[in-house]
Amino acid sequence: MNGNCGWSTSNSPHRELVGESQNKSGRKSAGMSLLELIVACGILLVLATVAVPLARNQVKRVKENQLRWQLRQMREAIDRYKDASDKGLIQVKAGTEGYPVDLETLVKPTQLTGATDKRIRFLREISEDPMTKNKDWGLRSVQDDVDATGWGGQDVFDVYSKSSGTALDGTKYSDW
Repeated sequence: MNGNCGWSTSNSPHRELVGESQNKSGRKSAGMSLLELIVACGILLVLATVAVPLARNQVKRVKENQLRWQLRQMREAIDRYKDASDKGLIQVKAGTEGYPVDLETLVKPTQLTGATDKRIRFLREISEDPMTKNKDWGLRSVQDDVDATGWGGQDVFDVYSKSSGTALDGTKYSDW
């Protein structure tokens, strides 16, 4: 280069970049050759095949985190209900051992014992299962067997997802 930042110093009225080539007809050749385009497309294809599975796993990971959070919220609400019944703050039905009869019981305002104007809610709403896209959760009662797949209907001791899918760590969502 001649110290002019890459511009030619010819006396022509049009400046041109030094190093631009001209083809046989005297026209400037600009752009990429076919080989360069094929190589660039190949590189983009490889990058895209790597990015798609990563994005798919990220979406699944977000849903799994939502499921964990939803389960934690409902289980904590069940525990708060049980604590309130054990302390005698709310009246419970006989045979429920202090657990709610269903999930709706956690959402509806419950009358506090001894206070006619005070009510308490343990859960704002029954949330949607991010895996099944509905509000139908699997329920377990205290009276159910540990490996039971159906709900006995006496009370709600635990909740789980009804999804038959498998998590990224290899466990079933229904086992969470």
